[in-house]
Amino acid sequence: MINKKNIKLLLLLVAIHSPLLKGEGLGVRLHAQDIHFSMLDLDPLLFNPAYSGFFEGQGRFGVIYRNQWASVSTPFQTISATAEWNLARSRRNHNGWNLGLWVSNDRAGTLNYGSTSASAILSYFQRVANNDNLISVAAEVGVGQSGFNPENIDLQDGTETFVREKALYPTLGAGVAWFHQVNDNLYTKLGAAVRNINEPDISYLGMEDTRLSRRYNLYGRAEWRGWPEVSLLPVVGFQYQKGFSELVYGCDVKWYLNETPRKYLAMSAGVLGRHGDAAAVNLAVEWTAWIFAFSYDANLSRLAEASRTLGAFEIGIIYKLVKHDRRHKALPCPII
Repeated sequence: MINKKNIKLLLLLVAIHSPLLKGEGLGVRLHAQDIHFSMLDLDPLLFNPAYSGFFEGQGRFGVIYRNQWASVSTPFQTISATAEWNLARSRRNHNGWNLGLWVSNDRAGTLNYGSTSASAILSYFQRVANNDNLISVAAEVGVGQSGFNPENIDLQDGTETFVREKALYPTLGAGVAWFHQVNDNLYTKLGAAVRNINEPDISYLGMEDTRLSRRYNLYGRAEWRGWPEVSLLPVVGFQYQKGFSELVYGCDVKWYLNETPRKYLAMSAGVLGRHGDAAAVNLAVEWTAWIFAFSYDANLSRLAEASRTLGAFEIGIIYKLVKHDRRHKALPCPII
């Protein structure tokens, strides 16, 4: 039997798959958290809205799926889809506007507890400093809904009722990103963002202090092409949300197998660590306008015994609207 006072603890347990989750027990406020993926570059809009438009071509479309803790009776599943278009871009200096759309769905536990979110992102690009630097700023407006299935809950007191079983709320976000082409063999990319600026109320029990907390993100990626066909791509990402943080770091190795027009082919493999939580292996293949990626992370946290060290696997696909008259450059700017 589950009484109403234990609902907060139950919702905490079914949502505990997020490494940023914060719950302080019964009778104390809860702070809900956002979804996350190990393959940061496969869903860049989730990490920073200013990365909307950081791609080669006229548009980009992608989907990524995550299945976590398959050893548990009801695995945690997350799916996200993105679509981006160039609205206007100067032919001379490539300054311009980009529109991004992002949709996600997350489900967890026997109560089918989860969330659905959708956002629209408008970003602007501006070249500076002899065209070797690119600055992007973005604003995001979205809507989210979280909830659970009450049919699997048996309350001790039949007169008790939830104020609501679903929470519908608006979200606001903003971000800035900087791209710097150091030379033909090296580039760097840095970004910062804040999500849930308005901290919307998502309480099911009429508690005003149950809110979706602000999330602050920092991201850095570089590519160094130290060999004619091989490059190294270190990455680091940091998230902070209401007293809890997540630090990821790693490096990919990329092999350029064919860079001729219409036959572009590259492969990459790498390792990623989520500090105190998991270690991941990433694989990806880029073929013409397509990217196919796979990731698996092993659980290294204190919950490893319960999950039998099984973590999560992710699969992702991206398609870019690119022209087939591509010409080889050592490291082309990602939006040219």
